[in-house]
Amino acid sequence: MSSDDGVDAVSTELTALLARLFELADAATDPACGVTDAARIDRIALLEQTRTALAAAQHTEMVAFAKAHVEAQADLVAAHELDPRDLGKGIADQIALACHISPTVGSRRLGVAQALADDLPCTRALLAAGRLCERVAELVVSWTSHLDPEHRRLVDKQLAQAGIEGQSRFQAEATIKRLSYEADPAGFTDRARTARKQRRVTLRPAPDTMSVLSGLLPVEQGVACITALRRHADTLIAGGDADGRTRDQIVADTLVERVTGQTFAEDVNVEVGIVLPLDALTDPDSPTTGEVVGYGPLPGGIVADLLNTTQGKKWWRRLFTHPRSGRLVGGDPTRRLFDGFLATLIHYRDHGRCRDPYCGAPARHTDHIRGKTAGGPTSLGNGRRTCVRGNQVKELPGWSTDLIDDGLGEHPHEVRTTTPTGHTYTSRDDHPP
Repeated sequence: MSSDDGVDAVSTELTALLARLFELADAATDPACGVTDAARIDRIALLEQTRTALAAAQHTEMVAFAKAHVEAQADLVAAHELDPRDLGKGIADQIALACHISPTVGSRRLGVAQALADDLPCTRALLAAGRLCERVAELVVSWTSHLDPEHRRLVDKQLAQAGIEGQSRFQAEATIKRLSYEADPAGFTDRARTARKQRRVTLRPAPDTMSVLSGLLPVEQGVACITALRRHADTLIAGGDADGRTRDQIVADTLVERVTGQTFAEDVNVEVGIVLPLDALTDPDSPTTGEVVGYGPLPGGIVADLLNTTQGKKWWRRLFTHPRSGRLVGGDPTRRLFDGFLATLIHYRDHGRCRDPYCGAPARHTDHIRGKTAGGPTSLGNGRRTCVRGNQVKELPGWSTDLIDDGLGEHPHEVRTTTPTGHTYTSRDDHPP
């Protein structure tokens, strides 16, 4: 990334600090180098303090950037160059790009920084002094979010007096919740009632071709679910009907069966992309890999197991790749129950994830990199998958996206994003299907 602005004095200091930390990270670990064990423990403690102090310093820069950017956007609103409803948008996204994190995480970090700066000075001081870990500071922000500024500052002062920096994370969270409740019992109760309306189920990939299905549920419903699943597993085991499965395996299988209505958990409906190099079309025995969109590549053996064992609906689609680079260049439009092939092909190439740099959220939109109004074609190269937020932010003043490479040759599909500050970030399809 780069910008046209010169490097200021603080940036120069931070660059030197980063270089020194790199030297320490690359230092010898040989016990014979003359450093005592006690000295190493002292270093570990100091580096941990440095980690939290750096977080506080980064918070300061986030808050300052947000304030300045809102003022600049307010001028655009006054000049009728920005919709008032867009005031404040794009700020956390720029922070996220700078930190190499997703926009959602960027928003959360900015919210923590602003809360600490505005309403939680004691917690912030402990963080800046390296006496409180960043995670506990985030818990203070979260558990006091329902309080008005006056009560929030009161709880903040009480937490410092209670010696929160010397407590374990479990103890600290209990202290934060107790003081937050005592400060505003009605607000704390309303907060819990609101949280129950936000129940949801999410899915994320896990290592070794596994996934994590999570349910955020009211506590009594969560307890009821796991109790019923375990009771059923215990009944099967006691009756000798476990079929060699462990209790945990039965619980997992029963969850799938009851949610999907399938007789057996493995009988899922599945679509698998079968990746074929162009020069392998004449070789039906060529080894291939597969992909479940939204999860990622699967070993050929796992793909075969999945297709051979499931009794659910099976769809497969051939995806053609460049013979040398291995990148997606086309595919077979035929799939049972199929429509909108170009969008589907882009979805495969981008693995069902947002292509904004460092985002990776589940994709919701298929976006023109160069807009249709600017003459951008509706093509594989000029398309990319984005989340809802990413597609909206690129329309704000000062943002632009440019296609660097269409990915149809030996080089990856590459898109450059430019932010209002002039910084540029690149997204590449570095992981061919």
